[in-house]
Amino acid sequence: MKINRKTHLELRLQNLLFTLLFLAVVGLVAWLSTRYTAQFDWTAGGRHTLSEASRKVLDLIKEPVTITAYARENAQLRNQIRDQVGRYSRYKNDLTLNFVNPDTQPDKVRELGITMDGEMMVDYQGRTEKIQNAEEATLTNALQRLAVAKERHVVFLEGHGERSPQGQANHDLGQFGEELERKGITVSMVNLAVTPDIPDNTNVLVLAGPRANFLPGEITLVQNYVKNGGNLLWLTDPGELHGLDPLAQQLGIKFLPGTVVDASTQLFGIDDPTFALVAEYPAHPITFNFQTMTLFPATAALGKSADGDFQREPLLSTLARSWTETGAIEGKIQFDADKGERKGPLEIGYTLTREIKPTDKTEPAASASKSEAKPSEAKPNEGSKAEQAGQPEAEAAKDAGEKPSEQRIVVIGDGDFLSNAFLGNGGNLDLGLNIVHWLSQNEALINIPAKTSPDRKLELSPVASGVIAIGFLIALPAGLIGTGAAIWFKRRRR
Repeated sequence: MKINRKTHLELRLQNLLFTLLFLAVVGLVAWLSTRYTAQFDWTAGGRHTLSEASRKVLDLIKEPVTITAYARENAQLRNQIRDQVGRYSRYKNDLTLNFVNPDTQPDKVRELGITMDGEMMVDYQGRTEKIQNAEEATLTNALQRLAVAKERHVVFLEGHGERSPQGQANHDLGQFGEELERKGITVSMVNLAVTPDIPDNTNVLVLAGPRANFLPGEITLVQNYVKNGGNLLWLTDPGELHGLDPLAQQLGIKFLPGTVVDASTQLFGIDDPTFALVAEYPAHPITFNFQTMTLFPATAALGKSADGDFQREPLLSTLARSWTETGAIEGKIQFDADKGERKGPLEIGYTLTREIKPTDKTEPAASASKSEAKPSEAKPNEGSKAEQAGQPEAEAAKDAGEKPSEQRIVVIGDGDFLSNAFLGNGGNLDLGLNIVHWLSQNEALINIPAKTSPDRKLELSPVASGVIAIGFLIALPAGLIGTGAAIWFKRRRR
């Protein structure tokens, strides 16, 4: 082909047009990359892909989710959180992540109980869950609880000097009650002397450190509630049980005399030896992935009594250096086995469970007044549908094929750890919330197995390594240079 001046100009125009079109395409692709993203997980173990369980949980969530991470200006920590949460936001577009430097909002951080750098608040439909890390199991379980949250009612007994979930005194549980309300849990109080009945919709009944004796009829109401499968949280204190001894016997729990002390707490800046520390926890849904130390001021040690229907497991145990002090706690104190004192570790919290079949439930004695009341005096929504139809509730549940349920009870020898004065210490708040979640059967933990990663290490023989090294470092560059030189020489000869 003969190259003349006109042909040479046409070739230059073609090259210029190609360059302009190429740059336009590159610019268009760059612009599209800011609008749309695509990610491919080619790892053998799928380490960067959500598990099927997590995707199913996200499918249950129809409304936007906001995750606020309280992390300082630490690029490594924030990038780690951003990478982990990003797996969820890529599957669910309306899941957003925000960062807040806790140093700039100390009041807000103190109000939310943020204690660790990197803690996150997951917000969905006005309900929140606090998590300490963005691991898939932790975040998915929090989303699961928010997604399937049902109406739950926690009822606190009053009338015996109990700690109030609405009180603002140091010994009250006002802040804890507010946290329960923030989780979407309905908190109410009932005085059995005024209303001799425990509401039918009670998910958890709370005995929060009574300081006056129960009447015999009130104890019977509580015992019938437990007998019929009701979930119970019993927070007591060292000393008298104020008439609740029959309840302790019914549960198969005994309270050791004295107060748990640990003089070595001075190492942590705590002058009061009656503060018991709990640093290790058993494998239980309440303490799943729970690693924060909790603090219990003036607590009683617990033990098992006679065998009963309940399966009793220790939940909270003090350190080995603690003991039960039966004498006056003043001046210099020391362990004295001759006085019947027990040396640690000591159990200060128990979980009790038993299987409740529908046929095992009996009509509570407290509802006798309802059955004797005139029809016009009965409340429209009172009682189950089976009772309104004249059919016993147990038979109706049996006919409906209802599966046996599990009754859950937690007994802790201290009620101060959830009080306004001590709620912010360590992991007290998180532990209290976990207990209520478990008792109301809303823990909904999902076991997500760890993903294996067989592709992190590549094993090559020396021959294969040599071939790759020569090929990429020598042969490939030489081939490219040779090809370019040949084309250049060929064009020069034209």
